[in-house]
Amino acid sequence: MAGDELRLEHRPELTRPVLVASFRGWNDGAQGASKANAFLSRIWHAEEFASIDAEQFFDFQSTRPHVSLVEGKVRRIDWPENSFQHARPPRGDRDVVLLLGTEPNLRWRTFAELVSGLADDLGVEMVVTLGSLLADVPHTRPAPVTASASDAKLMKELGVQPSRYEGPTGIVGVLHDACGSVGIPSVSLWAAVPHYVSLTPSPRAAKALCDRLATLLDVPLDTTELDEASDAYQQQVSEAVAADEDTAAYVEELEGRIDEGVEEGDLPSGDALAAELTRFLRERDEDGGDDPPAAREQ
Repeated sequence: MAGDELRLEHRPELTRPVLVASFRGWNDGAQGASKANAFLSRIWHAEEFASIDAEQFFDFQSTRPHVSLVEGKVRRIDWPENSFQHARPPRGDRDVVLLLGTEPNLRWRTFAELVSGLADDLGVEMVVTLGSLLADVPHTRPAPVTASASDAKLMKELGVQPSRYEGPTGIVGVLHDACGSVGIPSVSLWAAVPHYVSLTPSPRAAKALCDRLATLLDVPLDTTELDEASDAYQQQVSEAVAADEDTAAYVEELEGRIDEGVEEGDLPSGDALAAELTRFLRERDEDGGDDPPAAREQ
């Protein structure tokens, strides 16, 4: 591992650790994955122990740092982060390392080797990545979660099917490949979020990922906070959908397909409807609408 790129503040003592990783960007539709990992970090009181230097892996014209005010006075620059945090879930029998990250622009293989190398050094027994993707699903139903695993034995233990996806991949796919190179089994969890409201963060997707992860790790997890945020999210999106007859009809069709258990088919393209709904939400925000916290938080 390159010491200048990986900043290790201290090495935590870990018992049968699992690494749970999420990345903002391509792998994070409606911020479902990053919200899930941030939620886990907060309720498990995770503490940072390492990070990856952003300077080496980001094109700052593509992924720009943000300027924020500290106490309304001092300007601070917040750089893209890839932070490793240590947590011990209550009533759990193993430690969890959380990687809260942003998909890098540059040197993906080196980046993935840094992550997998640190995981190997820490004795991580399994890597779990969280992702969320845009799909033809309604906002009024629980977010479906699909899972895949890196080897046949793990797939059988978890009761998941091998992924049949072929096509472009993100840093999540590259990380799974790197973990396989060092002999660490990995699992990929993906929550589906409504493509017609992709700019509104989805607490429903975050909850679905957290619930599936809790089952995977066999740890209790109170997601009441995400339940309440999901209710507010559904109310806000339903209000926006009701303002457009075509969008409302499309959502009703999606609901019918889910309720009847119909497999995905050739539904009408939602591109135009997504653009219209996105415009509606943006204009409402500019008008100072009372959005729930789940919609405002970025």
